Order: sequence, then structure tokens, then C-alpha cells
Amino acid sequence: MGFSFGVILGWIYSFVAVILIINVILKNRDSVKTLAWVMVLLFLPVLGMLLYFFFGRDKRKEKMIGRRLMSQINQRNLSANVRRYIPDLPLEYSALHSFLRNTASAYALPAESIDVIADTKIFAARLMEELEKAEKHIHMLFYIFEDDEFGNSIRDILMRKARQGVEVRFIYDSVGSWSVKREFYDDMRSAGVYVESFLKVHFPLFSKKVNYRNHRKLVIIDGVTGFIGGCNIADRYVTGGKWGYWRDTVLLVRGMAVQGLQFAFLVDWYFANHSLVSGKKYFPQQEKGNAGWMQVVTSNPGGEVRTLMGGFVKMLSSVRSYVYLQTPYFMPNGSFMLALKSAALSGVDVRLMIPEVCDNRIVGYASRSYLGDLLKVGVKVYLYRKGFIHSKAIVCDDYLSSVGSVNLDYRSFYYNFEVSAFVYDKAVAQTLKNCFVEDLKHCRQLTLNEYRKRSLGERFIESSARLLSPLM
Repeated sequence: MGFSFGVILGWIYSFVAVILIINVILKNRDSVKTLAWVMVLLFLPVLGMLLYFFFGRDKRKEKMIGRRLMSQINQRNLSANVRRYIPDLPLEYSALHSFLRNTASAYALPAESIDVIADTKIFAARLMEELEKAEKHIHMLFYIFEDDEFGNSIRDILMRKARQGVEVRFIYDSVGSWSVKREFYDDMRSAGVYVESFLKVHFPLFSKKVNYRNHRKLVIIDGVTGFIGGCNIADRYVTGGKWGYWRDTVLLVRGMAVQGLQFAFLVDWYFANHSLVSGKKYFPQQEKGNAGWMQVVTSNPGGEVRTLMGGFVKMLSSVRSYVYLQTPYFMPNGSFMLALKSAALSGVDVRLMIPEVCDNRIVGYASRSYLGDLLKVGVKVYLYRKGFIHSKAIVCDDYLSSVGSVNLDYRSFYYNFEVSAFVYDKAVAQTLKNCFVEDLKHCRQLTLNEYRKRSLGERFIESSARLLSPLM
């Protein structure tokens, strides 16, 4: 009796699925993520295999930019004076500082000034104002850069400055800016702007590059002024769109600390353009400044140490009084959850703020599934209701803070190219704390009693979405 074509196809699929499952297990990745992929391959026939080829395979950054090359770029660009700076930090932060320096070549540098921008309209205005002042060069990197009113305003400035003789380099993420037509960037190139896409994807369904995206948002102007934060270049970040008010956080930095932003950009420029940009004009010597110290920390899918995740965990371990966290997506791994719970159980005032309505429904459900364990140990959870909170900020003990592109989820910790500024400064910490307290006026606190009253259907949807959180 012969086998039908369907039976043969089934055997072939089963054989391939088994091979993939064995491959997933042998990678010795995070056990939760490994289990998630095994379940997807077992219980989602065909679709599970497509998801794995689309999102599950590793493509490590060090294959393209090794640690040695990053060190060479670092040594070539950063001045000897920068490497001699010894930050005057409280003893409890010395371990964090050393960890970030040793794992990410992140030097703590003094800033002349650091302004916290907590309103996206103000960010848009300040960005355009500073770009207009550029005299030597502009370096810009954004995950999303849309062909809309805000995007065109920024593009016009970049083109005009390039025609004036200013060096303008611009990197956009190929997937984050997927909807923008080629002509938009061709016009920029025609005006003299150097434009590169990051890990360009032509056929996303067949490309491993889709899973590893550059989620960073950086602007460096003349090597003396810089922006870092969570806001992209698109109208919805300024107007809010269907979500209403869009709440984000950006730092406007001046002084030697900008060299950390510059280094991060130029490594990505080498990655995208394969040319090494270096020289004193990109790293001008400046006065030391007295607005605190800043470490610009990058992370990527490669490397043995998850630098930013490890930095956040060490940050939480140093907290004595309070830690306030804002994130649009909350799908942490076990290490971060343990650090949060340990802080709360040690008597630290731990407060987490997430949006009440997420811009991604599945991610929103998954985020809710983690809250019960935190509420049980005394973490205060606040749901932002004014619109959508996209801020990625952490502040603790009126001294240490972090602002950048990093969401507290698997994608930021494991898959994306991310950046965050760790700031050691009382004034910045106090400003971020005040912003958090102001945001509380637009939140409602989620109680453990309310959380436990969720329907069986809600709990099932949240738990199901959580199973996919290591993959999202």
C-alpha cells in the first residue's frame, strides 16, 4: 500500500521540525525562550516553522564587528584625556560603573549640561533648533523616520545643511522605516546627505536580518551637542495620533559626555557603511563640565554578556531608597524580575509605570501577566491613562538614572541594537523623579485585589500571550 502525498509531506515536516527543535535545544539559550520555541514548533504546524525562520535564528553582531575592532575604533577616536577621567562617584555605584566600562567600553564622561525633555513637542522644536546651529557635522540615527510632516521638516533641514557644506550622516533602520519609499532617501543623497540603512532587508520573510533591528535614537551635532531617548521621527510621536497624548523622554546633552554618543553612532556607521570615520573634529576637546557624569552604553544581539540587562540588574541591586521605572512594554526575563522583587522585599519603594492601553494588543496582554508576582511583593504598579507612555526611563535614590531606547522586554534585551545613557547626577535624577510624580496624576494604581478579580478569559489570554513574549 502506497503512502499518500499528504502522509509523506507530514513525515517530512515532522523530520524537519525535530531537527529544528534539536537545534534550538543545543544553542543553550535562555531556558524560557528555548521552551517557547519548542512549543511553537510543536503546536503551530507550518506557521511555527515560518516564525522560527523569520525570528528564531541567530545572527551575531560580532561576526561583522568583533570586540577587537570595536576596541580599535574606541582607541582611535577617544582622546587620551577622556580615558584618564576618573569619575567621582559614590562607592555604591563603583561596581555598576566598572561593569558597564568593562563590558561595553563605556567611559563615564562629564557633561556641561543635561536637559530632560518630557514633552515630544518640545523635543521636536529643540531638535530642529539645534540642527539649524550645526556648523561642521550632523550624525543622526533613528529606528523610525517617517515621510510625514515631522519627518519632512527634519529631512529639509538635513538637506539644507548638507548644501551649506555641513557633513551629514544619517542611518535609518530598514524594518522600522519600512514604509518610506526609496525616493525619500534618494532626495537626501542628491543634496549631499550620506544615507545608510541598517541591515537592509529586501525579502523579510526569508531574511534572518529582520529579527535584529537597530532600535537606537541618537543625534550628534558638531561633537558637542547630542540627543538620546525614546522618541522617533514621526508625526504620531508629536501629535499622539489615535492614542492621544504621546509621553516620551529624551535627554539633550552638551559637553564631553557627547563623545559617548558619537562613539556609539560611528560604530553603527562602520557597521552600515563599512567606512571608519575618525578624527579630532568629531571628538573635540572641551571643558570638563560639572553637570554630572554619563556613560553611554550600547548592547547588541552578539556577545556573551547582555550588557544593558546586566546593567539594569546591577542598578537595582544598588538601590537603597526608591526606584521608579517607566516602560511601554514590560516582558522581562527571570533575572530582571528577581532583581525587582528583591529590591521590593528589601524595603525599597519600587514603582512601575506602563500604559493602560498598549499600542500592541498582544504585547499589552503579555505585559499584564507579569504584574501579579510584582504586586504580591509590594511593587506599586501604575497604569498611564492620558494617552500612551513610550518613555524608557529609570531613576533611583535621587542620584542615578537611565534614559534611552531600551524597553524592559526580551526584544530589547536579546535581539535589538539598543543604547541607554546612565547618568550619575542629582539634578537629572530629581527632574526625572518629578516627571514621574507628575505622570502619576494621569495614572491609576493597580491593586493586587483588582488584579486577582480578572476573569478566567483575561487570565488565559494574558498567559497565552506571555508564552510568546520571548519571541516578540
